[in-house]
Amino acid sequence: MRNYKQFEIWRRSHALVLSVYRVASEFPPEERYGIVSQMRRAAVSVPANIAEGSGRPSAADFARFLGIALGSLSEVDYYVVVAEDLGYIDDPTARDLDTQIADLRRMMSRFQSTVTSG
Repeated sequence: MRNYKQFEIWRRSHALVLSVYRVASEFPPEERYGIVSQMRRAAVSVPANIAEGSGRPSAADFARFLGIALGSLSEVDYYVVVAEDLGYIDDPTARDLDTQIADLRRMMSRFQSTVTSG
């Protein structure tokens, strides 16, 4: 069993969750059960799947959960696009989230490859 908190990808994904929660708290109230809920759920799914996978006994299981986390990360990426297009977030905020997401995607993909091959 691995301690998920030791992984940089978990720390970065947790930081992304906090960023998403802060940003989404500024969305219009009518989006509370729409994009706010979906965006937050997808963001939380990333570190949650890293944590769950790290507790699995095999590297293959861990890699599978990392794949699920990557899928959730792509979902968050899309919600950033929608939020920006709807005018809920400004360009600098969207770029900051885009950077966090892109960096995390690269790190997670490399880590998944390492777990799978090693």
